[in-house]
Amino acid sequence: MPALPRLGYGAANIGNLFREVTDDQAWAILDAAWESGIRYYDTAPHYGLGLSERRLGAFLRTKPRDEFVLSTKAGRLLRPNPDDDGGLDLANDFHVPTTVRREWDFSADGIRASLDESLERLGLDRVDILYLHDPERHDLQLALREGFPALEQLRGDGAVAAIGIGSMVADALAAAVEQADLDVIMIAGRYTLLEQPAADAVLPACHDRGTGVVAASVFNSGLLAKEEPSRDDRYEYGRMPDALWDRLQRLLAVCRAHGVALPAAAVQFPLRDPAVRSVVVGGSRPEQLRRNAELMEVGIPAGPWEDLAAEGLIR
Repeated sequence: MPALPRLGYGAANIGNLFREVTDDQAWAILDAAWESGIRYYDTAPHYGLGLSERRLGAFLRTKPRDEFVLSTKAGRLLRPNPDDDGGLDLANDFHVPTTVRREWDFSADGIRASLDESLERLGLDRVDILYLHDPERHDLQLALREGFPALEQLRGDGAVAAIGIGSMVADALAAAVEQADLDVIMIAGRYTLLEQPAADAVLPACHDRGTGVVAASVFNSGLLAKEEPSRDDRYEYGRMPDALWDRLQRLLAVCRAHGVALPAAAVQFPLRDPAVRSVVVGGSRPEQLRRNAELMEVGIPAGPWEDLAAEGLIR
């Protein structure tokens, strides 16, 4: 298992997530990440139907290969789309043409093909970590029977250094940790300052098995990236539930009382659990990457954490 830096960059945005960015803008984002000291990069074929991998690979090919850690994902193959009507992949929130489509494949041949095709798009000879991406959205039991053993075979063959699962569903993450031989898991949005359902079963399983954790989507769709969130801000795919808004107000009150910026607490919180090796953040503008790197270095004393725990807001 490669050593992971505390902060990584999740490259969905350079796959045109939510809005189009140009090649030059994508390069500027990645350049800001690198100049800010970020040395872990995560991508996936799903992100922009391969666009994220192509752009990230083009950038990383200009850097020494032993100076960064790279992960991508498997489970969805990209294949020519016979139903392409010249539109965009907006159903999946990516502003890219639908000339190819995603096809689920957890077979050994499918997992191997996914890795080979990712390497071709990246233009690199290896990735360090390969995650099975959102397997519960297709068939979790099939993933447990076929997908994870296929990943284990790739690791055994030396094709990748480490394997895992990337998901935002706590039950799927826990089942994968308990039933597969994984090195690391990526928890998306389920172990954050605002919400910690992964603390119930996922993190205890990781502690028992010695499985590492990468915490992603730690800003909860951007809610925690602002020092003063708005009631109208997006939460995942819709409006924030009232109970969650009330919880957010309580979090803000504790942070204000200690003079701690909410985004700094959000980006550092997951690392308080010993299983968490890295926090992966997104960003669609260079200044966001620079700001996230600064937030990770903000000194936060014990007091805020103690008060958040006393309020029942964190475990």
